[in-house]
Amino acid sequence: MNLNKMIDHTYLKAVGTIEEIAKLVEEAKQYDFKSVCVNPSWVSYCKNELKNSDVLVCTVIGFPLGANTVATKVFETTDAINNGADEIDMVLNVGKVKAQDFDYIFEEVLAVRNACVGKTLKVILETCYLTKEEIKLASEACIKAGADFVKTSTGFGTGGATVEDVTIMKAVAKDKEVKASGGVRSAEDVKKMIDAGATRIGTSSGIQLVLGETVKSGY
Repeated sequence: MNLNKMIDHTYLKAVGTIEEIAKLVEEAKQYDFKSVCVNPSWVSYCKNELKNSDVLVCTVIGFPLGANTVATKVFETTDAINNGADEIDMVLNVGKVKAQDFDYIFEEVLAVRNACVGKTLKVILETCYLTKEEIKLASEACIKAGADFVKTSTGFGTGGATVEDVTIMKAVAKDKEVKASGGVRSAEDVKKMIDAGATRIGTSSGIQLVLGETVKSGY
């Protein structure tokens, strides 16, 4: 697969305006990225602007903390689908993982899965806050509940994707997929993540990455 079709071209900052989102969309069309990943309020705009392209619209649910109620996440998901979202990136309840309540994680992910039947569901673990065992067990609960991807990070935590975490997640995911997001800033980083098992890269620096450039900062 070409690298551009592994990239979710991302803008999730709170200060985003129509100018930033319009620029994101145009870049995604120009470089034929897999998707744009935007906050929910921009889904309908992006869907309309991308209607004559094969670039998908991805949005985030329970973002960035994951601490919403299950009912809230389900409503957010349904609303996003109604507005045209093709892919859902949901933040799981990190506190429930820390409490070892994996039954809750399973039920939460299952509820969102049922709200977006036929759409791609990625579940964000926020691995920077988890032990290696918690990453493994959380990934197992997500995959069992029907997630298509497990994803490393929001980009708003204390750290992003690491090769070790992606490796753990892929070992659990098996024929399902892993999205590495946050801190992927060079062609070398991309290669390491792909070698570890990632099939999708979440980044605000997609253009630089496909051009082989190194980025100093950003998601």
